[in-house]
Amino acid sequence: MRVEFFGCRGSIAVPGASTVKYGGNTTCIEVQTESGSEMILDGGTGIRCLGDARVSDGRKLYHVFVTHTHWDHIQGIPFFTPLFIPGNVVRFHGPSDPVRMRSLRETLLVQLEHAYFPVAETELSAALEYVDLTPGKPCSLGDAIVTPVLMNHPVTCLGYRIDADESSVFFTGDHEPPYNIYEPGDPDFAGYQDLLDERIAMLEDAIRGVDVLICDATYLESEYEAHKGWGHSSTAQCLRLAERVGAGTLVLTHHEPTRDDASLDALAEHLEASQASRSFDVIIAREGMIIEVTKNSGEPT
Repeated sequence: MRVEFFGCRGSIAVPGASTVKYGGNTTCIEVQTESGSEMILDGGTGIRCLGDARVSDGRKLYHVFVTHTHWDHIQGIPFFTPLFIPGNVVRFHGPSDPVRMRSLRETLLVQLEHAYFPVAETELSAALEYVDLTPGKPCSLGDAIVTPVLMNHPVTCLGYRIDADESSVFFTGDHEPPYNIYEPGDPDFAGYQDLLDERIAMLEDAIRGVDVLICDATYLESEYEAHKGWGHSSTAQCLRLAERVGAGTLVLTHHEPTRDDASLDALAEHLEASQASRSFDVIIAREGMIIEVTKNSGEPT
């Protein structure tokens, strides 16, 4: 498989002189298999660049797998060029909203209301299709098997495991390791911990043995406590997850918007200095980076 990054930021796009190296667009990743199956993970601002790059190759069917519908993961969709080309089909896959009882289509179309965007769904030239996914229920896409996995975030969020070409990729979307909301000694602590342990085991079993783990690493360990409960992981939590599931390569993404190129370079140097203590490689995602996925490894270019 081939994985290409078109957006690596979380929360908000941050273009500018201090983010040139790693990029300023919000989350968007493309995965292609050797036989030509293609899928897009999330529609942050990076999907605009992806669409512009793909309209010339004659592709007519686009599969967009949405992890969740927070703005930074969907805000580029109205600017996705294939939507404006007659004969195209853009098929969105993702979670429904069980709290507000909305389908994926109903949630996505909010941003195409005239209060927010001048072009309505009925005015787009491409045909739009929507698939509400069920956690744990795999779907086939050509030669690829895509398995949605329920993650931990303030809104329903699906991570995606993609198995193809005798290799595997997992993208967490936005995720915070579940933690016990009760203090030790509270009568509800033990029962809640049992539920947590079961939930964590199911999640890690779904990721286990993945060749490339692409992980939400918004915070440094020193920043995490002040943002606990916001639904994002720290770099250290991602490292521990990769170790537990036996990942071949860990890719850190969803960079916090104030994390400039110099800060990410410093993080890369720190991780490189401690590489000998790990059984897996660690890469910091940047726009334009391509990873050729092979069994137990992923080599960036």
